[in-house]
Amino acid sequence: MKKSQSGVPRPKKPFYKRFWFWLLVAICVVAIGSSSSSSSSSSKPTAESSSSSSTTVKKDPNVPNEYNNALVKAAAYADSMNMSKQGIYDQLTSTAGEGFSAKAAQYAIDHVKADYNKNALAKAKSYSDDQAMSKAGIYDQLTSQSGEKFTADEAQYAVDNLKADYNKNALTKAKEYESDQNMSPSAIQEQLTSDAGEKFTVSEAQYAVDNLDK
Repeated sequence: MKKSQSGVPRPKKPFYKRFWFWLLVAICVVAIGSSSSSSSSSSKPTAESSSSSSTTVKKDPNVPNEYNNALVKAAAYADSMNMSKQGIYDQLTSTAGEGFSAKAAQYAIDHVKADYNKNALAKAKSYSDDQAMSKAGIYDQLTSQSGEKFTADEAQYAVDNLKADYNKNALTKAKEYESDQNMSPSAIQEQLTSDAGEKFTVSEAQYAVDNLDK
């Protein structure tokens, strides 16, 4: 212990007032902070894993990157948007869409694993639930080249397995024609059954006009 000029020993500084103590504290704080940060970041899912599609995609290292990229896009369209094979191909090759080459798009279509019957059924359900369409109307929309572009077999599977209340759909449409276009019951019935209109059956249209005021 050092002595003062008077010969009286100087008291030592407490350890918590010494420079080396606070230097060690700073080092420990930095170490703990970086450790917790790295463990936090490792626990977060990557963008790839969080946005992955449930449709199986297996990339092939032996083909061009464009082919694999087209395959990933095709899987997303099949899984997330329930699109048809032709619809996906057209979207992949469209200059207003993905802009892939025809070969890359065809590779993707050939290798994507998708249940197009299931996709057609999902689309059919959305047309029934959201637009109150008839069975024939849904089928035509599913197969139309300006619509969903499913095959005839896929569309038939969809309408055969769709659980829809077409009487209710017809009534919904009838009320829209009555309120929005001020149409008479007879005109509504004709519009509901017309091949150029809603394509409901005669009995479904009759149910609709009979229940307009209910």
